[in-house]
Amino acid sequence: MTLSARLALTRGEFSLDVDFTVPGGSVLALLGPNGSGKSTVLGGLAGLLPVSSADIVLAERRLAGDGVDLPPHERRIGLLSQDALLFPHLSAVDNVAFAPRSKGAGRLPAREIAERWLSEVDAAEFADRRPTQLSGGQQQRVAIARALASEPSLLLLDEPFAALDVDSAPAIRGLLRRVLRDGPTTVLVTHDPLDALALADHVAVMAEGRIVERGPTRDVLAAPRTAFTARIAGLNLVSGVAVADGLRTHSGEVVAGLLTPDTVVGEAAVAVFEPNAVAVYPHDGEHHGSPRNTVETTVAALEPHGPVIRLRAAGGPPWARGLAADLTPAAVADLGLEPGSAVTLSIKAATVAVHPAAD
Repeated sequence: MTLSARLALTRGEFSLDVDFTVPGGSVLALLGPNGSGKSTVLGGLAGLLPVSSADIVLAERRLAGDGVDLPPHERRIGLLSQDALLFPHLSAVDNVAFAPRSKGAGRLPAREIAERWLSEVDAAEFADRRPTQLSGGQQQRVAIARALASEPSLLLLDEPFAALDVDSAPAIRGLLRRVLRDGPTTVLVTHDPLDALALADHVAVMAEGRIVERGPTRDVLAAPRTAFTARIAGLNLVSGVAVADGLRTHSGEVVAGLLTPDTVVGEAAVAVFEPNAVAVYPHDGEHHGSPRNTVETTVAALEPHGPVIRLRAAGGPPWARGLAADLTPAAVADLGLEPGSAVTLSIKAATVAVHPAAD
């Protein structure tokens, strides 16, 4: 059931203007910093927020626009937020049965549907428990079952893992990946690239009420065109203007790199490279690599990052401030690095990809 949506609104100094399509049965992830408008999009789709202009068509059925503005209960949309929002006085099975009951199903058929969905989300054993008797992860399983028991044409997920602990989140993420495989068309709001990679077919990155990047999930996260996307993807990004042999930064330095086929010399572009492509040397030590991609700076911070230590740079030319480099703990010890240490960073031109910047 394909979703085609255009939403616009102005609220104080914030304005939203987005236009996107989600192919039937696929998952679109909306990424973006706080205040970019992600949850506002979900509210507009669900009919929970008034918008100044809307054109929403789901499975060739118009929900809003052209004189139509269906109320939320007629849109056939399921909504799952970070809080399970279960009815505290009802058991798990009755919470799930509420969805088909609200659509006119009888008590017995509704209970059968609820039991089937509780089994689908591995929560059948909790059927007779009330929400206060369930953990956060168990409550979210019941909430997922309730959202899907209504057989929505569109499922909206608003940070569904944000309130879960580190042990519960992976299990619920895996559960959603399984049930969405043959599930409804879905729009997912998240700040975690792992959620997008695990669940979404496509990604749209939002900033200040606009979509600034979009495409297949892995393509967008592998070749980010905005600083936000690069940050969540764990990549370094330097902005500037494309030149024949790389990128000229806004402060005038050239970062040598390889231009992608769609990059146009003279137009806005970004240079992207991984933290493990950045070599770190003592400030007065011997270093190798292209001198054009060598910069003197200082260590701002050293942070554990999985099996490596991530160094953050401070000082030096503007483009180098905030650069990340990954080192082994042994390398950090051998170099005697600590915040404030003077270092030289070197990045081979062959590891730097130059892409067009986002509009």
